[in-house]
Amino acid sequence: MSQQLAHRAGGADPMGPDTKTPLFSSLSARLFSGSGGALIGLIVLFIILSIMAPNFLTARNLINVLDQVTVLGILSVGATAVIITGGIDLSVGAVLGLSTMVLGWLSHQAGWPMWSAMLAAIAIGALAGCLNGLGITYAQLPPFIATLAMMSIARGMANLITDGQQIVGYPEWFFNLSSERYLGFFSVVLMVLIALYVAGWAWLKYRSSGRSIYAIGGGAEVARLAGINVKKVTIWVYVAAGALAGLGGIVLASRLDSSQPSAGSGYELDVIAAVVIGGASLNGGVGRIGGTIIGVLIIGVLRNGLNLLGVSPFIQQIVIGAVIAVAVMADVLRRKRS
Repeated sequence: MSQQLAHRAGGADPMGPDTKTPLFSSLSARLFSGSGGALIGLIVLFIILSIMAPNFLTARNLINVLDQVTVLGILSVGATAVIITGGIDLSVGAVLGLSTMVLGWLSHQAGWPMWSAMLAAIAIGALAGCLNGLGITYAQLPPFIATLAMMSIARGMANLITDGQQIVGYPEWFFNLSSERYLGFFSVVLMVLIALYVAGWAWLKYRSSGRSIYAIGGGAEVARLAGINVKKVTIWVYVAAGALAGLGGIVLASRLDSSQPSAGSGYELDVIAAVVIGGASLNGGVGRIGGTIIGVLIIGVLRNGLNLLGVSPFIQQIVIGAVIAVAVMADVLRRKRS
């Protein structure tokens, strides 16, 4: 009788079998929603590669993994904000290429001091991002089209600067930014990346402007009615993404000790993959810096492990594509359940 009354009142028998299912569902939802599933995937990937690739767990290789993901990690910070707004940026790789060529031309041909050339490279990236934002907000172009156009423009300009020729030979101190180790582990570039992630996390979590991009991704019109300047916030998000692409161009030039017009080709797909694998939704309104870190590490560890195993680069492209598809499918299923 008491069980019937509890059922009518909306309760459940505390000793009944039904309590186990909601508890298990709640636990699995926490583990596999957002970035939890990505974290588990990273751990599993780590274990598998540790067994299959003998050199994977060496200190030298793990440092190499971090070096390989620095540029991807920098670009992914800006892409996280872009995707949270419900947008997408296909131009980050090309803008990176343009910025690194501007850096090389100003420092080698125009005779600018390196620090001035570095600031100019970041400014060029920010300008490209601003044009993306203006095209999306005022020209009403879909983000896909606006950034696709910028991708073509930036790549063409990168090749135009030196007629497709690379620029080589930077000062030793510039090369040391990515090669010299402090405490046997940290390079200046890696410390910059860590600082960017901390700043990005704090901005999204504690700043009102950071919270505004979640509101825009959840519904731009609702955000506008709530008093948020949607156009202004959107433009600044793309400016930040462009500036970070410029910074990524500087980091890549430091690592390679050269500037190449083709630099950054294919990065746009890896960036989107890292952010989506980390739990962000392509529909907007969802995403975290912590999840992006995990997504970046998954891409980096996966590529590094496949290289150690001698897997063909063409097969690697297939694997990365499959990972992107699985991540998007997981996002769709997550939204359907919610």
